[in-house]
Amino acid sequence: MAELVPFAVPTESDKTLLVWELSSGPTAEALHHSLFTVFSQFGLLYSVRVFPNAAVAGPGFYAVIKFYSAKDAHRAQKACDQKQLFQKSPVKVRLGTRHKAVQHQALPLNSSRCQELANYYFGFNGWSKRILELQDLSDTEERGNENENATGAGLQKQSVKFFCALEVVVPSHECRSPGAGVAWEPLDQLEEGPLSFLMKRKTTQKLAIQKALSDAFQKLLIVVLESGKIAVAYRPCEEITDARPEEERQDLIQVGYFSWKQYGQGEEEYLSDFSFEEEEFRLPELD
Repeated sequence: MAELVPFAVPTESDKTLLVWELSSGPTAEALHHSLFTVFSQFGLLYSVRVFPNAAVAGPGFYAVIKFYSAKDAHRAQKACDQKQLFQKSPVKVRLGTRHKAVQHQALPLNSSRCQELANYYFGFNGWSKRILELQDLSDTEERGNENENATGAGLQKQSVKFFCALEVVVPSHECRSPGAGVAWEPLDQLEEGPLSFLMKRKTTQKLAIQKALSDAFQKLLIVVLESGKIAVAYRPCEEITDARPEEERQDLIQVGYFSWKQYGQGEEEYLSDFSFEEEEFRLPELD
């Protein structure tokens, strides 16, 4: 049976492995490296997280490992359960069991994660992106309170904004996927110097491209056939069509506005990640 792999954060329990009875000797960082080395042999990993055992469980660690593919997770579970792997005692590996009441909305991967997933299934030279438009939407406007306006002393603000439209091309599957993104950052010219303005301009421009790239990948679906061959399905967003009036399209674009300053510089994991809380999963009961 074919498996569908979307460009989204894997949250399904059949893509999540719980590994416990890890030795207390190595550090958490060393265990992370060892676990990644072992389990990445079965497929591309989204994350490996190592946690110390609860006090009632005694010294040691357990880990939560997420795959993009459920088939890869199943193979890894069967091959590694009750095996010593990298330590003297065997570890236990089970598929995650999510509480029925816990549900998460699927979150899109950020652009770096999308590229990692595309490189794994399509190959480094199996896809490309082409920027169709990169438009500077920066503007300047006068803002001030009533007293300042009365004296003619408004506070000058500039918003650094960029819009990007691009397409992701997968030539071996004759597939093209368009994407769009807008990023903006308010700038106070009375507080920011020329160098800061140029840096924010460059960062905002980069973030708009990253946003558009992620948007383009969201419309693609990787299809892994039983034979191991890869196919690609294109699923355009039905609510965004060229038939819409320009005013409606502008409203849709503005929904995608966000400020990189609010979440820290660079592309943020809020687009693709969430805190993997321990209480969302439970360890299987021991036999």
